[in-house]
Amino acid sequence: MDNMSLLSMLRELECELHQPQCRGNRARLAQLLAPDFREFGRSGASYTLDDMLMRLPTDIDPPKIHAQDFAVQMLSDSIALLTYREANINPSGELFRHTNRSSIWRLDSSGWQMIFHQGTPTAPFDRS
Repeated sequence: MDNMSLLSMLRELECELHQPQCRGNRARLAQLLAPDFREFGRSGASYTLDDMLMRLPTDIDPPKIHAQDFAVQMLSDSIALLTYREANINPSGELFRHTNRSSIWRLDSSGWQMIFHQGTPTAPFDRS
């Protein structure tokens, strides 16, 4: 698979994880997040797959997310690093909670699964 196809696929999977329909779906999260998944959140908290499955969102109106500047780098034949910038969108359409994101995805017989994710607060950026 070429880099552009891989970038497109992983971007799609990553953005699916931003959606409330996915975040609240235990079965889909278990497909996308590896059993050994680990996250270092924007807040500094650390999460495992079990933590994520126990903390399914209950917000009826979760924040909308804007993501941009995706890049992918192969770390091995079956491991890819995806990086991007993300921000929440307030009701008036302005971006806030700007964050640098990185995810490590692993390809196995069932497809791509995220094994690691990190969010780091960053200075505000403009939409591209």
